[in-house]
Amino acid sequence: MLMLTVAVTGATGAQGGAAARALLASGHRVRALSRRAGSPAAEALRRLGADVCQADFNDPASLETALVGADSLFAVTTPFGTDPATETRQGKALVDAAASTRLGHIVLTSAAHADRGTGIPHYESKHLVERHLRTVGVPWTVIAPAAFMDNYADGWTLDGLRGGTFAWPMPADRALTLIPAADIGAFAALVLQRRDEFAGRRIDIASDERTPGQIAETLAEAIGAPVVHQEVSPAHVRTHSADLAAMFEYFTTSGLDVDVAGLHRDYPEVGWHSFTDWAAGQDWTALLSGAAASAT
Repeated sequence: MLMLTVAVTGATGAQGGAAARALLASGHRVRALSRRAGSPAAEALRRLGADVCQADFNDPASLETALVGADSLFAVTTPFGTDPATETRQGKALVDAAASTRLGHIVLTSAAHADRGTGIPHYESKHLVERHLRTVGVPWTVIAPAAFMDNYADGWTLDGLRGGTFAWPMPADRALTLIPAADIGAFAALVLQRRDEFAGRRIDIASDERTPGQIAETLAEAIGAPVVHQEVSPAHVRTHSADLAAMFEYFTTSGLDVDVAGLHRDYPEVGWHSFTDWAAGQDWTALLSGAAASAT
């Protein structure tokens, strides 16, 4: 197997961290790009064998310096903490930096259905980066994850679970495709190692499909206490975020279909995790007591 040097953005976060760990476990070199190269998360990556480089999306020169000599890039962008317009600007800058340093392959993580005109602001911003990626003349692949399982151990969901409620802005019987960060990272590593097979492709990815009612039942079993699904109104979500309200409306009306069975059949080496697998692997005692850092 050819050893690669892969630059990873978002390496101190969920998706980038999972990709970095999967690549290191497969024997590749990881160059983790971070604005906070001295953070505890960056130090943890160093202990695993990654090289950590300081780089900032708002500083193209720092991106180019960090990317020189890498074979490939795993690119993560996010609007959270900024806004969708900033995500698009930063994503394009990252792609341009990768093109200028003549990387052999860019793998961009987007969102399932972001190419379908969803009207969801943070999906549309990702699709603009996707479209730009196709124009720069570098071999590319877009992987597009479904809804994150990891979010069920964080935020308002975790707050509700402390009171025995799975509060979610969807009907109990509306199915949703799901994926944990670990599977995103494993799939990204597979794509990076098999560039010729995946170059020029956009692939929606998910590990499982469950309804909110089924999710509540699975969480109850994993936690060892009753959990009841409670449908949160779109209006309530909108008071916190119009972007997230649009996303949940899309999930409910159009749905987030992904060919889960086909992915399991074609790429068994990813080791896809069901929602039951994921839930059983969480330290719910620590999470519910607030003693553990939640996933992002």
